[in-house]
Amino acid sequence: MSKLLPLTFQPLPLGAIRPAGWLERQLRIQANGLTGTLHEFWPDIRDSGWIGGDAEGWERCPYWLDGLVPLAFQLGDERLLGVARRYVGHILDHQQESGFLGPHKHRPHEDQDVWPLFIVFKVLTQWHEATGEPRALTALQRGLKAMIDVLPKRPLRDWGKSRWGDLVVSAQWLFDRTGEAWLLELSALAAAQGYDWRSHFSAFQFFDRQTCAFSQFTHVVNNAMAVKTPAVWYRQSHDDGDRRSVAHLLETLDRYHGQATGLFTGDEHYAGLNPSQGTETCAVVEYMYSLEVLMSVLGEPALADRLERIAFNALPAPFTDDMVARQYDQQANQVLIRSHEDRPFATNGASAHCFGLETNFGCCTADMHQGWPKFVSHLWMKTPDGGLAAVSYAPCTVQTQLGDAAVKLQVQTDYPFGSEIALHVETDRPAKFPLLLRVPMWTRGATIDGQSVQGGTYHRIDRTWSGRTKIEMKFPAQPRLERRFNNAAAIHYGPLVLTLPVGTYWKAGGGIEGHPDYQLFPTTPWNYALDVSGATIESDVQVTPGKPGEVPFGIDHPPLTAKVRGRRVPEWVLLHNAADVPPPSPAASDQPLEELTLVPYGCPKLRVTEMPTLR
Repeated sequence: MSKLLPLTFQPLPLGAIRPAGWLERQLRIQANGLTGTLHEFWPDIRDSGWIGGDAEGWERCPYWLDGLVPLAFQLGDERLLGVARRYVGHILDHQQESGFLGPHKHRPHEDQDVWPLFIVFKVLTQWHEATGEPRALTALQRGLKAMIDVLPKRPLRDWGKSRWGDLVVSAQWLFDRTGEAWLLELSALAAAQGYDWRSHFSAFQFFDRQTCAFSQFTHVVNNAMAVKTPAVWYRQSHDDGDRRSVAHLLETLDRYHGQATGLFTGDEHYAGLNPSQGTETCAVVEYMYSLEVLMSVLGEPALADRLERIAFNALPAPFTDDMVARQYDQQANQVLIRSHEDRPFATNGASAHCFGLETNFGCCTADMHQGWPKFVSHLWMKTPDGGLAAVSYAPCTVQTQLGDAAVKLQVQTDYPFGSEIALHVETDRPAKFPLLLRVPMWTRGATIDGQSVQGGTYHRIDRTWSGRTKIEMKFPAQPRLERRFNNAAAIHYGPLVLTLPVGTYWKAGGGIEGHPDYQLFPTTPWNYALDVSGATIESDVQVTPGKPGEVPFGIDHPPLTAKVRGRRVPEWVLLHNAADVPPPSPAASDQPLEELTLVPYGCPKLRVTEMPTLR
């Protein structure tokens, strides 16, 4: 096709959305954690081949920059901006004559792996949006043209073949701004050489835990990145089957490998429904980015519901409170983190769930940084008719131009920990434009300015705005019970997943100086069955909202708690140093009835999320 279908929603340029409230505190924790310090001590960043060093010159530095750059601009942090300028500046200053970016290691560019360039292209699009620097746009054009030269001679392979959608995202971004036809030729070439993810899921055959040798196409991160690919290609193919395949893809991953957090398992490959299987942190942030891209292409409210569920649960879960250590794999039922060869993971190593700098592999240490900043970048988007659409209501400030008017939006809220949202709209002159306010699917009794609104839709306000206007929204949350693997129960509250925290002893050992690895051992019982049922869940679970503290997802001061009753099930024990599958419900127990306290999934590092029920 000679043209692209328009985006449903247009993402705002980097820097137009700034975090506020608890979200700003979370990003500042990240800035003071690994994101803002890796360049000081980690050889793969400090001595990266991308800045002329002799350390790794493949994907790790680009991954880090893909999160550092948006974080620096969103916080306006001069220290981080200086670091970003140094790294991005070196890459721009040393672009090869062929157009290739990065270290060439004395090889002709035709022999080089193109996959890391896909990440660098995303860095350059963000850099240009935030700075307007012309040479970033020129470097992107030259880099993409180099693909036109190389791919016919050396087709996509390995990671590039699986992740071709990321190349197309950048080519389409540039086409939307220049209209140059060769960019669509490049996208078509990538699609022809790339793996056919649509066919992969239409004839899906991986229904349980995979223990096979390494495969690109059952790999958890490749699948998280592939989620966006059919929709990205739909813009160019105009084939409605590509658009429809997105829903089938998501449903397939949920059915055979889904978790309560909206994720799917993969440790390192598809791992089934057992909540003791792991999911790689790279997959968390890449799945979020895929959903953000899908929101721009398709605009479907259910995609934003899933994005929030992952962002508010699975994203904070694999990090220490100060974000100076991370897990490679997280588990929904994570009751013991012990480095041992007898482990639950299908292919990952004995320390894959240990907290540390580089446990299992260092790719997550490099890729983890994009999660929160890109979530901020996609909280609001422009509509085709000149308005703004709300994707998520995390606290933030938006400043943009709509027509002739300078528009400022302020979102004041503790959402998702509270149900009330105050939206302030301010214009420097009268301006007519619509606001599309997303109403989450899970809410009942929702109101916007006192008017009842339906969950799972957009509420449209189309008016002339003048001066400063306040909109009040209320999205009441109720406890919800979801039946999962082996009929176990997961408890949801709004976009939050509630979990039973397990007392934790942290044991340090290994790692590097100043950055030890940690094993975590339980100090309280974890093997409970809940006294709940779907019919009475709203009275069975008593939620007490709180306020997010300095560490929004800190276990010492959780932002909300919930009381529920349960009994221990002594027969539910460890298997392979992890919780065995939940016993079938209803579970039998002659143990005393106890009052249990649940907290948001992202707060505790040892937890039980899917539990049997007594009824």
